Amino acid sequence: MYPLSTSISLDPVTPRTQPYHHGNLRPVLVETAVELARTTGPDGVVLREVARRAGVSHNAAYRHFADRSALLSEVADRAMADLERAMTTRIEKVGIEDPIARGVERLRETGRAYVDFAIREPGLFAVAFSAVDARPAPHGAATEGPYAVLNAVLDELVEVGAMAPERRQGADVACWAVVHGYAELHVYGPLHAVPAELRDQALESVLDVVHRGLIG
Repeated sequence: MYPLSTSISLDPVTPRTQPYHHGNLRPVLVETAVELARTTGPDGVVLREVARRAGVSHNAAYRHFADRSALLSEVADRAMADLERAMTTRIEKVGIEDPIARGVERLRETGRAYVDFAIREPGLFAVAFSAVDARPAPHGAATEGPYAVLNAVLDELVEVGAMAPERRQGADVACWAVVHGYAELHVYGPLHAVPAELRDQALESVLDVVHRGLIG
């Protein structure tokens, strides 16, 4: 169950002063849905409410999205893109010169960025995995998005000799499962009330386990 309030405000919405053209309403609806998802998670993203907040009729919204699932898929894509950017930003800041140490730290930063995003944007995090299309693909199938970032970091570990090639198979799924499960426990699970300092300390222990399993 999503922890944040999913109640939808019915306060009057002031109509927008500028009329929409057919070509620019869709991005406005998506942006409105993204902002709504931040506070309500997937349950609150409803076409009629998104249209109301955008200042248009629900019929106008249905001209761009066949149903709620289509709109959720767009929001999930945005959430995945934001998660990918968060991961890439932290990875690119690793300035260690030794290739093995750099690869190891980049993997740890990938996990930290994932958990940080989930804590910072719980609504978008929930939406990201509410759509079927957002599920991770098997190794080699994902060419973009956060899953591809993880695969690239793992491939780097093999290339620099930090991880044995035989340990590469399935490493992506294992890493994803570990950090995703950890994030869920803290976002809307039994560890939701754990202080940030203890949460971060525990995450380092989890990443140590991943390190020992993949690198030794």
